[in-house]
Amino acid sequence: MTFLGISGMQYSGESLGKSRILLAEDSNVFTSMIGMRLKELFDIDIEICRNFEDLQLAYDRSTDPIMLAISNINLPGAENGEALEYLIDLSIPTIVFTGTFHQETRDKLLTKDIVDYILKDNVFAVEMLAESVCRFLTNHRHHVLIVDDSPTARALLSSRLKRYNFRVSTAENGAKALEILKKNSDIGLVITDYNMPDIDGFELTRRIRSVRGSHELRIIGVSSSSDRHLSARFLKAGGNDFMLRPFIDEEFYCRVNQNLDTLIQIRSMRSARSVGDIKNVA
Repeated sequence: MTFLGISGMQYSGESLGKSRILLAEDSNVFTSMIGMRLKELFDIDIEICRNFEDLQLAYDRSTDPIMLAISNINLPGAENGEALEYLIDLSIPTIVFTGTFHQETRDKLLTKDIVDYILKDNVFAVEMLAESVCRFLTNHRHHVLIVDDSPTARALLSSRLKRYNFRVSTAENGAKALEILKKNSDIGLVITDYNMPDIDGFELTRRIRSVRGSHELRIIGVSSSSDRHLSARFLKAGGNDFMLRPFIDEEFYCRVNQNLDTLIQIRSMRSARSVGDIKNVA
C-alpha cells in the first residue's frame, strides 16, 4: 500500500514487518487504532505493553533487538515518567505519544534525545504517529553530509541526524566536502555552514551545483549570522533552503524531511517518465 503522510511523505516500499516495535500505552482505543494502522500500512505487528511491568517483561523475555518504542509519558506502575526513563536508559529509540503537554514537558523530552513526540490532541494523531514511525524505519536510506569548520557544530548536527536514524558523514571544510561527495554518489542532502575559511558556503554550493543538480542532491545552508540577506545569496548560488542558528529541533527535522521528500518525488517522477519513454519507443 502506498502511504501518503500528513506532511507529504510518500512511501510505497517493501513491508517493514521485520521491525520489532513496542507500544507502551494503556488506552484500549489508541492501542487498537495504532496496531491496526501500522499493520495495514507497513505490515508491522506491534507488541503492546499496557503497564510498566509489561514493558519490562517485553524487554527481558526476548533477545531480539527492539528497533523502536512508542511510549506514553505515564503508564500504570510508572506514573512519573519511569517508563520513558527506562527506555532511554536502554538506548531504545523512542517516540513519545502523549496527551499531557506544555512547554516545560517539551523541553524535558528533547533533552532526553527522543526520536519524536506526537500529541494525542487531534484527529490526525495516529496518522502523524504512523508517519513518524515510517520515517524512522526508512531514514537509514538517506545519506546526509554535514559541512562545518566547527567540531562542536558538526557533532551537534551529526547527533541530531543520527537520532533520527540517518546515515551521516561530516567534513571540516569545503575541499573535504567535495572529496566526500565525489566518493559517495548516494549523498542526497548537504547541510553546509556559510562562514568557512577555505571555501565558504556560497562557493561550495556553486561548485556542487556545477556537477550535481537539485534533482540529485539538496542543499541547506546554515549560519549564525544576523544578516537576513544570506538566505537570498544561498538560494541564488543554487541552495534549496536556509536556516539560522540556533535551530528549533522540530523545525530543523521538518526542513530536512521536506527537502528529502522533494528529492524522492523528483526521482520518482523522472523514473516514471523514463519508463514511459522506453514503452513509447518499444
